[in-house]
Amino acid sequence: MNTDRRTKTPVALLGATGAVGQRFVSLLADHPWFELSALVLRPARQVSPLAEACRWILEPMPENVAGIDFSSSEEIPECRLIFSALGADVAGPLETRLAEAGRFVVSNARSHRMDSRVPLVVPEVNPDHLDLVAAQEWEGGLATNPNCSTIGLVLALKPLADAFGLRRVQVVTLQALSGAGLGGPSALSMTDNLVPVIPGEEEKLERETGKILGVLSPGRDAVEPHGAVVSAQCTRVPVLEGHTECISVELERDAETAEVIEALAAFRAAPQELLLPTAPERPLEVLAEEDRPQPRLDRNRGAGMTCSVGRVRPCGVLGHKLVALSHNTVRGAAGGSVLLAELAVARGAVEGVAAPRAA
Repeated sequence: MNTDRRTKTPVALLGATGAVGQRFVSLLADHPWFELSALVLRPARQVSPLAEACRWILEPMPENVAGIDFSSSEEIPECRLIFSALGADVAGPLETRLAEAGRFVVSNARSHRMDSRVPLVVPEVNPDHLDLVAAQEWEGGLATNPNCSTIGLVLALKPLADAFGLRRVQVVTLQALSGAGLGGPSALSMTDNLVPVIPGEEEKLERETGKILGVLSPGRDAVEPHGAVVSAQCTRVPVLEGHTECISVELERDAETAEVIEALAAFRAAPQELLLPTAPERPLEVLAEEDRPQPRLDRNRGAGMTCSVGRVRPCGVLGHKLVALSHNTVRGAAGGSVLLAELAVARGAVEGVAAPRAA
């Protein structure tokens, strides 16, 4: 892929100082298509270079972005494509204003996820939902990335829904501390402990899954949700990164365990066919070991973009059960959003922005 900086599309990032924002910075610092040229803070925040504005928690901050000064959200530079890592309390109105002003916004916030006009996309699962952008009334466009736990779930469900049909899903999540952000639970409160509730998380999983697995209406201006019933229980566990999900499924037609494993292992989709830069070679990797996947060992597969699946076996209640693991701040947040932007560009959904030709 051509990585000449002159061919890259300038992009802005709303909210770069939190756990997810820092992942965005790391992923965009040397992206072959996008040039991170603007970081945006709310007006009340002090404008300063990134290196001085946050407590960096990842690998060493990329040198080529450390000196970027923050812009006010009232004076965002002219970037056609904008990523949003803002909290939902401020994301909604600002993202709408930017879309109205002609920008294309890819948001990781929950503010617009269930808006009937806005696609909620996992690129391997429902790439065609990007067609909703054409029906939006804004000068620009807006597409959203799902909740971090929803992404791992729908990646595991998609090949089963396609091959066998899907009736009912039960999922218990064991979610990493980083999913709560930098202001999440303290080490003292989580050591030797598990918290059996994450406010609002179960509702997100249940509602978002139906929209993502749904189908576009005949007019391609709305989504008809999937009819499968989803029941979720969400917990916070003392793991740094990587959401683990224990999933049971009832399929519409009978299938042997070997058939289920084969469907999962063979899964490929549009990002792999298009050779998008952030797409993993395998969106799902089935592990044969009886004690896998494990967050510490498997969360970084595919540079954090592969969902690991294991313990595929019969379930005495619903028919089949398995364990899925995905990296919550990479595939489940920043990486998923970057891949979504790549898909939108490749499909021509971002007016005025084209994918670079291969060198």
